Amino acid sequence: MGVHVEEAIVFTNRMRLLAGVLVLACLVLVGPSGPIDGPFARSPRGEATADVVPNRVMTWNICNPCGENSADRAAEIATYAPQIIGMQEACVRDVERVQDYLASRYGLVYHVEYGTVLRKWGRCGGLPWNPGAYGQAVLSAAPMTDLVHREYPDGGSEDRGYMAVTTTVAGQPVRVFNTHLAQRRQEAARADQTGVLAAEITRYDRAIVLGDFNAVADAPELAAIWKLATDVDPRCRPSSPYGNCKPTTDWQSKFDYIFLRGISPLKHRVRPTRYSDHHMLYSDLDMSPARKNR
Repeated sequence: MGVHVEEAIVFTNRMRLLAGVLVLACLVLVGPSGPIDGPFARSPRGEATADVVPNRVMTWNICNPCGENSADRAAEIATYAPQIIGMQEACVRDVERVQDYLASRYGLVYHVEYGTVLRKWGRCGGLPWNPGAYGQAVLSAAPMTDLVHREYPDGGSEDRGYMAVTTTVAGQPVRVFNTHLAQRRQEAARADQTGVLAAEITRYDRAIVLGDFNAVADAPELAAIWKLATDVDPRCRPSSPYGNCKPTTDWQSKFDYIFLRGISPLKHRVRPTRYSDHHMLYSDLDMSPARKNR
């Protein structure tokens, strides 16, 4: 073998060794210390795999901006594994990451639809000229059809809206709504918004209405919804003493609801979480097709 050939082989081997060292160094640098939501993050399958609870629905205002990451949010959802989750204050990119974590880490596969009403860099990041989309999202273990998303004519101090899909809960078809009403101390705007929402809900004999209504149970602006549906909490009604409604926020107010029309609740739970200023509210439902529709 010639001298030049031997030198070329030695040089090639050294370059391969150097490349291997550089790759290993990069893995050390961006692996454990890299951001958990970064592009190289991977979630091990089988860590806590579970099936969804087919008659369970959840509403959760995930709080934005709150600086929490999608892995933590996915872990909270996986603990209760609902068939349907309605999210408010949701950025599309965040929801996509939550959806990926639920599938890859917990084996929970969800379809997702969005009811975004804003494109806001301050809320959802992205580039100033191409900001992320912000609003509501519905995750469902079953496919969804007939998506509708509407922005309210008067959103108050920030654009607000509702979305609706048709899907199945415990194998039964149902119309699911998800909304986020105007902020506190904007009663007139919320009254207009519930009027718009109620006009759509009344078209369906069986409906589930999820959301952050930013109002306590006896607030006048919720009257239009109470005429059509009841909350999953049997003790929480507009005529009930304030203390009968279990708080769903860190400031001890009941703002989050799962309203039911033509469906009965079985049990519900409010679960505080350190990843949002709103608690997770979920309920198991009686979806018996023999039940009389309202």
